[in-house]
Amino acid sequence: MENERPGASTTSSNAFSFISKSWREVRDSADADLQLMKNRANSFKNLASSFDRELDNFFNSASTFSVSSIKSSPSPSGTDIDFVKKFQPKFSEFRRVYSAPEISKRVLEKWGPRARIRLDLSAIRNAIVSEVDEERDRNGIIEFDRGKRGREFWGEGEREWEPIRTLKTRLREFERKRELSVEDIFGGFKSSDFVEKVKSSLKAICKEPQDSKEVPPLDVPELLACLVRQSGPFLDYLGVRRDICDKIVEGLCSKRKEQLLLRSLSAGESTLLENDNINDELDLRLASVLQSTGHHYEGGFWTDFAKYDQSEKKRHVAIVTTASLPWMTGTAVNPLFRAAYLSKTAQQNVTLLVPWLCKSDQELVYPNNVTFSSPEEQENYIRNWLEERVGFKAGFKISFYPGKFSKERRSIIPTGDTSQFVPSKDADIAILEEPEHLNWYHHGKRWTDKFNHVVGVVHTNYLEYIKREKNGALQAFLVKHINNIVTRAYCHKVLRLSAATQDLPKSVVCNVHGVNPKFLKIGEKVAAERELGQQAFSKGAYFLGKMVWAKGYRELIDLLAKHKNDLNGLKLDVFGHGEDAHEVQSAAKRLDLNLNFQRGRDHADDSLHGYKVFINPSVSDVLCTATAEALAMGKFVICADHPSNEFFTSFPNCLTYKTSEDFVAKVKEALENEPQPLTPEQRYNLSWEAATQRFIEYSELGRVLNNKDDDAKSGRTNGKIVKKSVAMPSLNNVVDGGLAFAHYCFTGNEFLRLCTGAIPGTRDYDKQHCKDLHLPPPQVENPIYGW
Repeated sequence: MENERPGASTTSSNAFSFISKSWREVRDSADADLQLMKNRANSFKNLASSFDRELDNFFNSASTFSVSSIKSSPSPSGTDIDFVKKFQPKFSEFRRVYSAPEISKRVLEKWGPRARIRLDLSAIRNAIVSEVDEERDRNGIIEFDRGKRGREFWGEGEREWEPIRTLKTRLREFERKRELSVEDIFGGFKSSDFVEKVKSSLKAICKEPQDSKEVPPLDVPELLACLVRQSGPFLDYLGVRRDICDKIVEGLCSKRKEQLLLRSLSAGESTLLENDNINDELDLRLASVLQSTGHHYEGGFWTDFAKYDQSEKKRHVAIVTTASLPWMTGTAVNPLFRAAYLSKTAQQNVTLLVPWLCKSDQELVYPNNVTFSSPEEQENYIRNWLEERVGFKAGFKISFYPGKFSKERRSIIPTGDTSQFVPSKDADIAILEEPEHLNWYHHGKRWTDKFNHVVGVVHTNYLEYIKREKNGALQAFLVKHINNIVTRAYCHKVLRLSAATQDLPKSVVCNVHGVNPKFLKIGEKVAAERELGQQAFSKGAYFLGKMVWAKGYRELIDLLAKHKNDLNGLKLDVFGHGEDAHEVQSAAKRLDLNLNFQRGRDHADDSLHGYKVFINPSVSDVLCTATAEALAMGKFVICADHPSNEFFTSFPNCLTYKTSEDFVAKVKEALENEPQPLTPEQRYNLSWEAATQRFIEYSELGRVLNNKDDDAKSGRTNGKIVKKSVAMPSLNNVVDGGLAFAHYCFTGNEFLRLCTGAIPGTRDYDKQHCKDLHLPPPQVENPIYGW
């Protein structure tokens, strides 16, 4: 038995625990029910208060309605609804009873936890019915009996309610006027101010076609003329000359010219249709027909409609380049000066977009171990460098886009969509420095869709560089066609600094670069010293450039090695550093050439002022900036007779050669003579002021900035401006849009990008760029084609 006692004790303990737990559950359930009843009582109390407010509003509105609606009636009855006023005491009593503070306590004392709240409204109903019965006996207005409700409500004779009697009177009057015209009935309504405002609003929203009945539709000759003109590029491919197409269009339109003038224009008006340009006539004819139908067409098949509003007072110019200081390369320096001088006139806002490199890439690119921890720090460096040379504070904005350095291509490749770093409100005019380079792997919005005018400036002869590499001929063939595609698809106009570059679509040749004003000042100082009889040049010849084979070092070593005996007295100082520095120096040492290699430095350095002859045998440059700087300083320049040097041949101090023997003769001539001082005109032609003027002229930027493009595409009809029609997209625009879309699809695939030499992961910027430039994480979406 002693062994069983612990088990019995455990059983009793478990039973007591179960009873305690059950009691706690019952107590908690009862508390919950009581709390629920309290909440219901409070909600009922709130309902009563709400009902009270609604009744007050009802009484006020009823009184107001009675006064305003019956005031005009001749009936002697009062201005209030009596039976509504009689409701008020009963409802007040109900309100006092059921909104008392102790109602919650009474509910809790009387009803159990599961009781349902039932409100007996029979007393209220009886009170209301009794009052209504008394009112009905007195006036005969309301009867709650269903069979008689409608008849008693409307009433008869003197017993009917005054508003009802007024309504019935108006209905009888309308019945008598039903045979009158609609104009008589609604004439007053039509002439009201409200209707006039509605009509004017509708006219503003839905513009009616202007003079639609006065403009005849296009006839068959005009349609044929449009077809022939739009098919011009296709016919050109078939061998049909452009002048023949123009004659066909002229023949189709000339028969209709006089008739069009009579139909489209008022007598005595002067218009563009009166000139001899058949294309203008046809464009304005199409525009008038489209305007008469209410159709409004803004652009081509691929056009983006959300462009910068050209009606703004100041235009916006965005200059996008592929390099930045302190990397002393042409695409870093020249766009910087272009931004400074374009913003100098203050006629347009200018933004310069330069690539931002992460710290690891900066160490590979920037000389003298210069690095920046933030874009603001690099911007201060760029502005200080610029202001020291131009002598004024440039008022343009500097922005950064993410980029990565490619060791194989020795250039900076943009990452992500570069166009997105120009806000849409500023997307007016874009200047793409090296448009082919910027768009090789561009995967984003089309530049010509986002901007109103896009100008490309070609700096580099990439084909010449690529031909020097392994399998260079094949690579040059592919790059040539890729350059053609991207410049055609993303630019409206392309400027080539010289004819040394490939012939790109929509391109013209013009030197739009100037020299740093500091070099012109050095040249003026040298001229002043020579006038005083002082010796301006105390040293001989030198060469300066980035030490890579493609920058002319191969040609220089070959020329000096071939004519080492003829130029025995020549000692050439070479300034530069680069990836091929070790190989270049080793080759010169192996050939025992009299070359003195020194560290690269700024061309305006004081140590270089005393040199008289600058030798530059490079044929890979498009337009050598160092050559222009040497001419500005008043030195002799010896360069090859090559398209890249065509701009410099007009200067007397530029000595060009065609053969290696001619090179030797020019070197001896320069060393034995003194250079001629520059004339004011020659100094101006080398300046950035002149270069900016040439750029504005050849890029058609002046026409765009002055809105002359819109004026040229418009005519005047009946005193109104009518833009020339672009009803059908031209074949060129369709082809350009198709090329842009194909390029977008191609660059959207990472595998194809890698096959063509792209840096992995450059379709979108990475986390480090997000951190440095304070960018949100890129929203990477799979292309629609599902690759």
